[in-house]
Amino acid sequence: MCEANAFMAKNGQEERLLESVDMVEISVDEVKLINIFGEQKIIKAKLKRYDNTQGKIVFEQI
Repeated sequence: MCEANAFMAKNGQEERLLESVDMVEISVDEVKLINIFGEQKIIKAKLKRYDNTQGKIVFEQI
């Protein structure tokens, strides 16, 4: 498995939102994150960076 951790970029820092993210659903004005444990988080953000080598998905608030 190759789950990634989701982060929100704020003031030059990256704050962890959710660990072991298995699914990302992007709509017009929000992003839904679901991890391997079934936990869900909905955020108003846009994708900033995905880094597979570090297992990181980084978002920016909109």
